[in-house]
Amino acid sequence: MSDQLSAALAATVQSARKARGLTVAALGEASGVSRAMISKVERGDAQPTAVLLAKLSGALGMTLSELIARAEGDSSRLRRTAQQATWVDPDTGYERRAVSPASSAAVELVDVVLPPRAEVSYPAEAYQFIDQQIWMLDGQLRFVEGEQTHELEVGDCLHLGNPVDCKFMNPGDAECRYLVVLGKNAAPRRAVSPQNGSR
Repeated sequence: MSDQLSAALAATVQSARKARGLTVAALGEASGVSRAMISKVERGDAQPTAVLLAKLSGALGMTLSELIARAEGDSSRLRRTAQQATWVDPDTGYERRAVSPASSAAVELVDVVLPPRAEVSYPAEAYQFIDQQIWMLDGQLRFVEGEQTHELEVGDCLHLGNPVDCKFMNPGDAECRYLVVLGKNAAPRRAVSPQNGSR
């Protein structure tokens, strides 16, 4: 991710927080991210991981792709390949490319590449505002959805259930690639606790 996009993303997180009337402390409480880290992100002093941004975006009622799109300031209906912003997680090398034009209000397409043996975890809160499907394009993906594990191969398509803590894992020695289809919901869905099962 470019330095310019990093700076724009920092400003976007701050403006989204203020637009919702949240203090840094309130956003920290809602997201589970420390106030110190949020301040560093908003100042551009820290490069946030995908997991951290997922927590912040969930607390702000947005997807990670929306945060990136707002940072880019692009509202066109056509997004060429070269214009599709790519986010690379500094911890795992997980690569997330926002395919959909920013003008798409209801649906997002995200192209993801997960390196060999890498894994990325997301909290249930990150799924509150979205209806999500995963379509495998290459390699193998082990997707842990609450207490349920799905082994996905090329061509498989999984529709996620109610929000639970999830983990994306690549068990193979080659990259895996999948398309995430996000349907944006007007109201948050109920997160399911581990005691109540994964659906």
